[in-house]
Amino acid sequence: MVKTVLLRRLSFSLLIATLFSVCFGFTGISNIPSAHAASSSSSSVNASGVQWPDNQALPRFPAPHHLDVIDLENGPGDVSLMLSTLEGIANRTQPRIYLIEHTHDEGSYTWLNDSHIPYQVHQDPWEIVNKYYHEAKGIIIYDPNLLDSIDVATTLAGLKDGMVVSPTLAQTLTAAPYHMPVLDDLRGNFSSALDAYTWEFQNLWPQTTHRMLIGLRPTTNIQVPPDNWKDFQTVLQESKQLTDGSNRQTYTIDLSNFLGGDAVYLRFQDAFPNDGWGPSVHQVTANADGNVIAQFTGCSQQEEQYIFDHGNSSCDLSQTNAHRFADGKSYFVYRFVPPAGTKQLTVSVDMWNQFLVSASKVAPAASSDQQVPFGYLRDYAVANHAFVFWLTASMDPNQIALFNKILAAVKPGTPYLGWFDDEPAGVKMASQHGVYVLAADWFSNLTVWSGVPAPSLKIKPIAAPPLQNKVYVTFVVSDGDNLQYDEHYMRVLWDDPGRGKVPLNWSINPLLIDAAPFFLNYYQRTATSNDLLVAAPSGAGYFYPSQWPQDNLPTYLQQSNKYLRAMGTDIIYALDTSSTMPASVGQAYAQMKLNGVFYNISNQSTASVVNGNLPVSTQLNASSDDAVVNAIQQQAANWDGKSPLFISVSLIAWNTTATDAVYIAQHLDNKYSVVRGDQFFQLTREANHLPPAR
Repeated sequence: MVKTVLLRRLSFSLLIATLFSVCFGFTGISNIPSAHAASSSSSSVNASGVQWPDNQALPRFPAPHHLDVIDLENGPGDVSLMLSTLEGIANRTQPRIYLIEHTHDEGSYTWLNDSHIPYQVHQDPWEIVNKYYHEAKGIIIYDPNLLDSIDVATTLAGLKDGMVVSPTLAQTLTAAPYHMPVLDDLRGNFSSALDAYTWEFQNLWPQTTHRMLIGLRPTTNIQVPPDNWKDFQTVLQESKQLTDGSNRQTYTIDLSNFLGGDAVYLRFQDAFPNDGWGPSVHQVTANADGNVIAQFTGCSQQEEQYIFDHGNSSCDLSQTNAHRFADGKSYFVYRFVPPAGTKQLTVSVDMWNQFLVSASKVAPAASSDQQVPFGYLRDYAVANHAFVFWLTASMDPNQIALFNKILAAVKPGTPYLGWFDDEPAGVKMASQHGVYVLAADWFSNLTVWSGVPAPSLKIKPIAAPPLQNKVYVTFVVSDGDNLQYDEHYMRVLWDDPGRGKVPLNWSINPLLIDAAPFFLNYYQRTATSNDLLVAAPSGAGYFYPSQWPQDNLPTYLQQSNKYLRAMGTDIIYALDTSSTMPASVGQAYAQMKLNGVFYNISNQSTASVVNGNLPVSTQLNASSDDAVVNAIQQQAANWDGKSPLFISVSLIAWNTTATDAVYIAQHLDNKYSVVRGDQFFQLTREANHLPPAR
């Protein structure tokens, strides 16, 4: 029966492919081998040795015994792409290839050395190709003129065991000594990204696994040289750390001193990059000798013709207040070309928050908008026969419609690994289909780390202090749902010398039990008595609970609860689109018998009891250490001291360290008591006459 169903599925796919070819003249891609059709069904152990039973969220790979490490260190993007797809093919049977594409803050070899897996480092990527290319069945050439073809090629690579290569690399691999066959050549086959992903969904979806989705940008931005901005001069700067938009106004900047070149370049960046509240730009008007030469709204189509470098800036597409913003290390650069002979050039900018604006008449050497291919999560996509795509979640209605079709094609409780062009829109859309998100587009060597065995260790609980009429404060470190953060930046924060000096709740993804058990084990066994691991938003995976299909939410949360208990936590940090927890969501979380829930982030912390038995604490957040201290003190200012007060504080991981938490705690007087999250909710329960969590 199973064989018949699979044959019918394959025949239908081939029929669709044939019709598509006849109707649209598409002949560039050969048929998918029937051997891969079974990849869409679930099984405990497939032929490669990857274990993925039905009750397991993510696949687990065989244990590596020795690794060939290729250290590219910012090498050519097409080489990274080639090697990562080869890694996915080779590591299915036994993880043997380990690819270092960039230097991360935790150190390129930190985790490897901690794991004690024997390895040999190679500097020449062709040493890896020479050793493993015979395990691939050929090559798949992407179209440099339509870079979204890289994602289609990655899907094909998983189905056909092919290496994804550029036309340049293809010349080498089809010649001696390799003589590799071309499995597919995608050049000229697609007219647009939508065309490519529509074809992919119609033709390849039946053969891919339906137990995960992979959302990957086809390319990434280049790293600009360190001296890229040497000719820029500051023309306007906010001197105060403002995060509330109170300095919003139209600022007029005279750029006449920068005339004389081919164009004038205007750069916007964060004046205080450590707190993540950089410039927000709504409206821009450029005048040359009193005549308007440019006028646009941030993040509009009109804006695009003036942007020289997006610089990883972001968009807020509010209907009445659309704007472009650049927080932390991100930025954006406009390019204005005044008419010849212009004497005066001014730019008026409707702008707010912490801006630093600089200008130059000399073009920067490079723009980060230049795109190059990359590998990272592609090894995992190829190894698992996954469907790989990149569609906007907020900009193009046709792409959004296709995105929804793909999400609707999987069962509730399916993971989406990767990321979005718009986090709130993407997470909301996925949640509405019962799909949870795992930020993993920059996760390195997931086919290796999901195979390194390590037990999950439960952090020892500690008793709460006697309940007193005090202000109880607890700190929650954000972003632990992000698998690549767990791999990279969390390790940096974990090694901060301030860790262990004050109680901290570290959000982390329970699905590391499948994805990277060694990482989870490391954090558990090196935790101090002041460190507590709690489940990151919003359980086992990132989703908005109120947007999830409510009839399925209790079922999914019970499945998630197995991972929470295996990790040793009964506390969840949840994010949602609703400012207060809806009754149906509270009831579903209460069925998990949690100790408590840290819910959302606001300008103050509120405490409530949901469903009669679940403590919920909204987290306070502010822009700096001193601002957090002030916010805590302001919230406690009207406290009468006749009963306990409970305040939870969100520490944004990207701009806060354990040392910052120590500073905040030291600036609270003795009416405050800083406690761990388990103690916080134990005391909350006692104060509200609730029984202990079970």
